[in-house]
Amino acid sequence: MFFGEFEYKIDEKGRVPIPPKFRRELGKEGVILASGVEKCINAYPLSEWKKLADTLTAGPIPRTKLRRLNRAIFATAFSVNTDGQGRIALPVPLREHAEIVSEVVIAGANNYFELWNKVLWEEEKAASQEQAWQIIESLEGRE
Repeated sequence: MFFGEFEYKIDEKGRVPIPPKFRRELGKEGVILASGVEKCINAYPLSEWKKLADTLTAGPIPRTKLRRLNRAIFATAFSVNTDGQGRIALPVPLREHAEIVSEVVIAGANNYFELWNKVLWEEEKAASQEQAWQIIESLEGRE
């Protein structure tokens, strides 16, 4: 499980450290990086990526749409490993998608984590927290 929020700077080679407790969750398998729906990078342990792949191929989606979905998700994903210092290199296309230049926030998201441009993260975090409390309040009203 990935939780917490961590700020890092990207080095001149486009590498960013992975939080030590996240590294333990990833193990030796490495991580799959993919464009997030929002302007972020989603990072999945290989086991979670395989679950996502299984979910996408098992649904009642017409073949034409499934092919497009697979292209959109898998063609833009990257498999990376941490180096000896616990860093990963962020591929340029994903950095551009997420507008990550020098500062990055790594945020846990349960079974995966996200990498964000620091400014965009602050905006997203505020919006997410507001909506989370609204959702919690609506759930409490059901009792």
